[in-house]
Amino acid sequence: MEQMEKYNLKTLVIIPAYKEAKNLPRLFRELKEVPLDFDIVVINDCSPDDTEAVCRHHGIPVVSLPVNLGIGGAVQTGYKYALEHGYDIAVQMDGDGQHDPRFLKLVLSRIYEGYHMSIGSRFIEGKGYQSSLTRRAGIKFFSWLIKLLTGQYISDPTSGFRACSRELIRLFAGSYPKDYPEPETIVTALRNKYRIAEVPVIMRPRQSGESSITKNLAAYYMIKVTLAVIMAAIARKNEDGAK
Repeated sequence: MEQMEKYNLKTLVIIPAYKEAKNLPRLFRELKEVPLDFDIVVINDCSPDDTEAVCRHHGIPVVSLPVNLGIGGAVQTGYKYALEHGYDIAVQMDGDGQHDPRFLKLVLSRIYEGYHMSIGSRFIEGKGYQSSLTRRAGIKFFSWLIKLLTGQYISDPTSGFRACSRELIRLFAGSYPKDYPEPETIVTALRNKYRIAEVPVIMRPRQSGESSITKNLAAYYMIKVTLAVIMAAIARKNEDGAK
């Protein structure tokens, strides 16, 4: 692929959002300062606040879901949008301000190099906000589990700051996990022989509001994602055996 062709790939930034009216304006301003050519769409997951109005005020396209589908449903809607509108690359960025748009070019660079997924990892250089000790332990567990099941080590498997190629846009538009999808989608991609790379990024604390993963849901999160990751690996193995 020639250099100019790489940077002319039609790119979409997908921002799933639930009650992010206070956080989105800063993210929009920062994205507009990035010297790259890309479009933006916000998937408003039936927010009860002014998320939709904030998007329209800033001239950002928004798809407002009639019911709350959760993070997986919102992100899959974004991939369906990307597929239907002919995008070559889709980038996921959270609407809470944790993902710094200054690293967008770096995340995209691995897609330009031929990888199918590029993940922004907060742990490669160990700078910036890295979450609580408990969550970091959980992330390390998922890194170990993914390595065990696929043979590839991913340092930040729960990172939602990632870019995907046209092939994964098509795959994820058709099927995407409902809850806490990041580790499971990594396994799905790897078991389907897609190439994944990580790049170092600096993340920030959530600007406003609360994370969907509360202390009360932590145990459910660990069990649910562990089972989902294992099932994703087994499902692919069964497909291989049936060929």
